[in-house]
Amino acid sequence: MIDPQRFREVMASFPSGVVVLTAFGLDSLPRGLTVSAFCAVSLGPPLALACIDKTSNTLPAVQQAGSFTANILAAGREQLARRMASKLSDKFDGIAWRRPESGQGGPILEVDAAAYAVCTLTQTIEAGDHWILLGQVVEGEQREGVSPMIFSRRGYFGL
Repeated sequence: MIDPQRFREVMASFPSGVVVLTAFGLDSLPRGLTVSAFCAVSLGPPLALACIDKTSNTLPAVQQAGSFTANILAAGREQLARRMASKLSDKFDGIAWRRPESGQGGPILEVDAAAYAVCTLTQTIEAGDHWILLGQVVEGEQREGVSPMIFSRRGYFGL
């Protein structure tokens, strides 16, 4: 089996988008974390998946709400990506967000996202130290002229 550090180095060479996954907790407060594993799964029905660490503080909110929002971060939002990757309790202070029109999912990061997808949780699959969240996309939008940010080899880049 490959050494964990070597595995990280190999996987870090694969560029990915930067997504802030959000949900509302039972207390109606926003929760969120940064993920790099997010992708489309199916067009009919529209399905997407995200991978989330089992120790994430946001995971219980996603599971309880049965939905999440994938905010695809805009280029130049490295500071927000790092903030959402932390264990801070006040991650959303000073950040513009709104609730999805569908009533599902978590906060939509109005200013910081190049696009977003609101998903209802259809399945969770245990995979090592993560859960794979499979969601049906019920709402989404892209901001015209706003480029997404990418992550590769521990660095953030614009397109």
